[in-house]
This record gives sequence, structure tokens and C-alpha cells, in this order.
Amino acid sequence: MEPVATPRNCPFDFAEALEFDPVLKHLMTQEPVSRIRLPHGDGEAWLVTGYDDVRTVTTDRRFSRHAIIGRNFPRMTPEPIVQDEAINVMDPPASNRLRSLISKGFAPRHMQRMQVRTQHVVNELLDHMEELGSPADLTEHLADPLPLATICEVLDIPEADRAQLRTHARTMMDTGMGNRDNAVRAKAELRAYFHTLTGHRRQNPGDDLISALATARDGDEILNAEELAVMAMVLLITGQDTTTYQIGNIAYTLLTRPKELAMLREHPDMLPQALEELLRYIPFRKGVGIPRVAMQDVELSGVTIKAGDIVHVSYLTANRDARKFDRPDELDLHRSGPSHMTFGWGGHHCLGAPLATTELHIALGTLLKRFPDLKLAKPAEEVRWNTTSIWRYPLALPVTW
Repeated sequence: MEPVATPRNCPFDFAEALEFDPVLKHLMTQEPVSRIRLPHGDGEAWLVTGYDDVRTVTTDRRFSRHAIIGRNFPRMTPEPIVQDEAINVMDPPASNRLRSLISKGFAPRHMQRMQVRTQHVVNELLDHMEELGSPADLTEHLADPLPLATICEVLDIPEADRAQLRTHARTMMDTGMGNRDNAVRAKAELRAYFHTLTGHRRQNPGDDLISALATARDGDEILNAEELAVMAMVLLITGQDTTTYQIGNIAYTLLTRPKELAMLREHPDMLPQALEELLRYIPFRKGVGIPRVAMQDVELSGVTIKAGDIVHVSYLTANRDARKFDRPDELDLHRSGPSHMTFGWGGHHCLGAPLATTELHIALGTLLKRFPDLKLAKPAEEVRWNTTSIWRYPLALPVTW
């Protein structure tokens, strides 16, 4: 199979509720390894869409994340979200040390404390929503505040700092061409904030995740000051945004599917398995994330990718690959089979996935239990959706009970 002669312009700005992007659908079925142009950055890139090919790119040492450093690579946002020192642009074996240290921060005793804190925050938020009465905006009362409150509690970030940090994080995700200067400034201010905070925690460790990371040891190895600051920053950004949007997306999906909603209410023990399928099925973001560079010529699905080429993968299309998933475009809460790729794959599988999954389980499980008659307060087609960032989510989700 040969790539199309002319690279396809791919703004990946499709934002029709949670419908699958038709451009991605075309590429995954007609041009599984294709040349694309993205809104920002220099030149062209390959886009790899099939499950097995995505798995190859994300696990094969012939593809390097580290090699993108210093390159103005094709991307979705005006300013790269990634930090040059972050673990998500390291390659094995260099990244193995950091992953080992960071995983100690998600040890069972820390996770147990996070579960308790998350349940406490969820209870408080839903108490407040119930007190104010029906109808209410689920985005405002649960999806928006929960992940920020949880990650800030887990990181022990002072209450007075949280709103500004949230603003900085959202600025970095904006895809608008005129946003570049603001994104550069937001990135610098976030970095400076966490440099100061993590330095203080290293000197005065407490009972929080930053302190756990600051004091984590693997033999004589510890995270250095730069690694610790960048990791805390990455946790704040990824630990709130992804979960915020998925709470809204999953709630919307269930509230517009009476059969699946009734099934979960009748069998709450199905929730963990159902969440895995919802995470597979929902296209929670637009386009692509951080690419890799081919370090030598590699053939994928009959197409030769040359050494030095930029290679993007799509976890969204991998999650809908008909060669891996029976009826991939159907939501089946009983589905079992291959793992979804929503949290990435291989050496860059999201380290915060256990925390995100815990939050989703507690938030949605508690919501369904406390509000057995919950339903949308307006027709689904009237729900307003974000159109300006890389994430797809409802701006408001009015519900009644």
C-alpha cells in the first residue's frame, strides 16, 4: 500500500458532540499510514492509525520521543504542551528510572489515601448540588471541580493558587493561532510555580504525592529538582483536564443511552468493566498528541517511513480498529478483549491512569447511586460542546432528578 501523493491537511477540529471525526474515520479505513499536515509546526508527518501499527510505534526502539526535542514538530497547539525534560519525551532505558521512581508515588498506600480523598470531595460536591436543587449543571457541580480539587489535594496545592493554575493549564490546551504568546507565558509561569513548590516540599516533605515523589528512592536514585518540578506540573495538567472531560463525556453518553444507563443502575458491579468500554468508545480529544521520530527506515502496513520522519499515532482510531474489536463503533458494556489505548501504550502509558480511573469510578458510581432518576434537563442536541481546545467535552450538562 502506498501513501497518497499529496499530504492531507488535518486541522482535526471536528466537534460534533462525541461523534467520531470523519477525517480520522477515512484515514483509518482508507489510508491507515498516511501523510498529514497539522495546524502548527513545520513540515509534514506520518499518521499511523491501526491498533497493531500504533502498538509498534509506541513500543519499538526504532521510534524515539526524545528525538523531537528542539524540533518545531507538526502539532495541534501553537505552543508545544510538552516540556523538554518531561518523562513523556524520554526513551527507554532513560525513562525507566523515572517511571520506577514515579510509580512509587502511586503505591497502594498512596492510592488508598487518594480514594478516600476523592470520595470525600465527590460527596461534598454532590451534597451541594442536591442542596441547590434540580435542575443543575453537572459540569459545574461535578465534572469541572472534582479532578482539580482531587489532584490539588493529592499534590497539596494551596486553595488560593488553584484557580490560576487551572487557567494556565487550559491556556496551554487552546488550539487558537492567536494564543501562542499566552500559552508560552502560561507554560513559564506554571513551571516557575512548581519549581518553587517542589523545592519547598523536598526540604519539608509532607503527606502528599509531591513529597512522595521527592523522597522516592530506587537504590541511590532520586528525582532531580528539574524532573520533580516538571513531573508535578504534568500531574496537575493531565490529572485534572482528562478526567474533567471524561466525567462529562461519560455522563452524557450514559444519559443519552437509556438501556446502558438502566443496566448500570441495576448492576453497579459492572461499572469497572463498563468504564473500560466507555473509555475505548468515546473520542475524548481531537487529533493527535506527542509524536515520535523514526530513527531508521521502518515499514508499516506496506508503507516505508524514512529515518528522520515525524510519526504521529492515533489512539482514537486504534480504539476503533475493526481488526481488533468486534463491532468497534458500537458501545457494548459487556465487551471484553484487547485493552483500549486511551491512556496511551508501552513506555508512555499514562502513569496517572490509576488515579484517573479511581476518580471516574467513584464519581460516576456515587452519582448513579445518589440520583437514581437523573436525566438530561434539555434535549441532547441542545447541549453545547467545546470547540476551541484539543479536548472534546460538554461546556454544560444540565440535569434533573
